[in-house]
Amino acid sequence: MSLLIQGATVVATPRGTSALAGPGQSVLDLLPGAVVRCDGRDIVFVGEPREHDRLFGAPDEVLDAAGGTVLPGFVDPHTHLPFAGYREDEFDRRIAGARYAEIAAAGGGIVATVAATRRATFDELLALTLHRLDLQLAGGTTTTEAKSGYGLDLGNELKQLRVLREAGRRHPVEIVPTAMPAHEVPPEWRHDSDGYVELVVSRIHPAIAAEGLAEQVDVFCEWGVFTPDQTRRLLADAGRFRWRIHLHADELCDLGGAALAAEVGAAAAAHLLHASAEGIAAMARRGVIAIALPGVSFFLRERFAPVRALVDAGVPVAVATDCNPGSSHTESMPAVIALACLGAGLSSEEAIIAATLNAAAALGRADRLGSVETGKQADLVVLDAPSPKHLVYHFGVNLVRHVVKAGRVVVSDGARV
Repeated sequence: MSLLIQGATVVATPRGTSALAGPGQSVLDLLPGAVVRCDGRDIVFVGEPREHDRLFGAPDEVLDAAGGTVLPGFVDPHTHLPFAGYREDEFDRRIAGARYAEIAAAGGGIVATVAATRRATFDELLALTLHRLDLQLAGGTTTTEAKSGYGLDLGNELKQLRVLREAGRRHPVEIVPTAMPAHEVPPEWRHDSDGYVELVVSRIHPAIAAEGLAEQVDVFCEWGVFTPDQTRRLLADAGRFRWRIHLHADELCDLGGAALAAEVGAAAAAHLLHASAEGIAAMARRGVIAIALPGVSFFLRERFAPVRALVDAGVPVAVATDCNPGSSHTESMPAVIALACLGAGLSSEEAIIAATLNAAAALGRADRLGSVETGKQADLVVLDAPSPKHLVYHFGVNLVRHVVKAGRVVVSDGARV
């Protein structure tokens, strides 16, 4: 099948097959009046309507952008989608002044979600995950990373990742699964965190790898969770399993997580609210992508990641929702694009690139995702807006009108097809 997207005021896109950094992160090409031709799953033409008509016959389907903006489909490179239970009571406690660490110490936080996720059946967890994927898709997300980490034992970690595998078979949003049994030390191992590390390394990671359930591995390297030395141990077999490394780093304090991400060859490090200048420089030298999570800062009323320092140092910056029930309960990439600008200080161009090409690069998919270019997969968003800047300028509403995934219209006039 062929698809022609026409009638746009502008097609806006980064260019390339790798992450953009420094001044390059603000280079968003604007193609006024351009059309996009898709054949099968791929983009085969982006340019002037007359040139399209000279080169191609009539398409099987036409999608009218009606004066809107065409963008690459959003890529969400950091989420915790497969969870059960909600923590709205904790939200009220934080508004009243309680700190995240205080709530966790009282039995809330991650371990509260672990208990609910362990109780949930496979089918219950699948239904919840599919619903969240629907919300992501409605906001223009066409590819998402998703982690385990609310099981924290062999059976429940496998359950979460098997849910993601089944959800990927059923839903148009492409899922990049990440193994994260090292999200927290479970209550039954609090007396022996090193023992839990050895359980993860000796049993949980190998079982996940044996079923081919993950492409990536992540660790929460943070004060009170896993130390840098424990993190090194947890990542020792990533190469053997052919897992890309991501890292939760320097969220609550400067524990040297940014530098550690560079040391272990991580593809990306997320959070980074307290990353040091030395850590940022190390990430720049090794090409580690920074994943800013402005929804977390907004939701927890904390400082934002130092994105200007990261960009100025030459670190490619991506943005993500960090969708989870405790610190960033949102599936909306447009919302975090706005927060990346209004809270963290990215320009609208930098934030859009952070949510498309750089996010795709963080997941190892920039060769085929993240830009509107010939040869790339046809993952596209049509905004009901005449400029990409409206994603930030016209905040608080969903401007996504149409979504195309792999050359197929999956959202039309805001409704799932």
